[in-house]
Amino acid sequence: MAQGQRTNRVLVPEARAALDQLKWEIAREVGINLPPGSYLGDVPSRQNGAIGGHMVRRMIQAYEQNLAGNFAGTTNLR
Repeated sequence: MAQGQRTNRVLVPEARAALDQLKWEIAREVGINLPPGSYLGDVPSRQNGAIGGHMVRRMIQAYEQNLAGNFAGTTNLR
């Protein structure tokens, strides 16, 4: 087992609700139709991995768009 991460904890507790909402939204997009808040232990790890992978892609995309928006008004980057 890797030594790096031993717990799965949210670094910003205020973000927990938003992360849960994103998880269920991605699950629906991937084709896993469970009611929000239901147990994911019966879902195969391949499908859970797909949910996590899509969540990461969406978060990276949102961050890149945020960065692009911040630099859009800047014309001189010295």
